[in-house]
This record gives sequence, C-alpha cells and structure tokens, in this order.
Amino acid sequence: MTTIVDCPTCKKKVAWLPENTSKPFCNERCKLIDLGEWADEGHKISQAVQVEQEITEEMLDALEDEFLQHNKFFVEPE
Repeated sequence: MTTIVDCPTCKKKVAWLPENTSKPFCNERCKLIDLGEWADEGHKISQAVQVEQEITEEMLDALEDEFLQHNKFFVEPE
C-alpha cells in the first residue's frame, strides 16, 4: 500500500514513492517555496536549547582545539 501525505506547502495529496524526488512536496516549486520561508525566517524552531551544564573555559578551549584541528585554514602559518 502506498503512503499518501499532504504537501506541506499547497496541501495537495502526494504519493510517497521513490521516484518522487520532491517528497514530501508535490513538486520542485512547492519545495522551493518552503525553502524560501526558512530563509526568510518565516519558519522557525521555536523551543530554546536547554543547557543543564554550565560551559567552562576548559570546555571552550577543548572545542576550539578540536575545531582548529579540523579546519587548518584558520591557523596562521608558522
């Protein structure tokens, strides 16, 4: 049995099939309209990130070291 969903943009019924490369949208146009909404901040994830642990200087230093290891272009030549 084929799953049928509503296009998030226009609400048209869409068959959830492998050949539908725009799923869950009905077509590329609806997909781009939705992308534009995210880009214009019309869509947002509203819940704030919950942080239960305080971030320490040591944690920040470790994150910076890890970042620099994977992004050598930020390191000044010796």
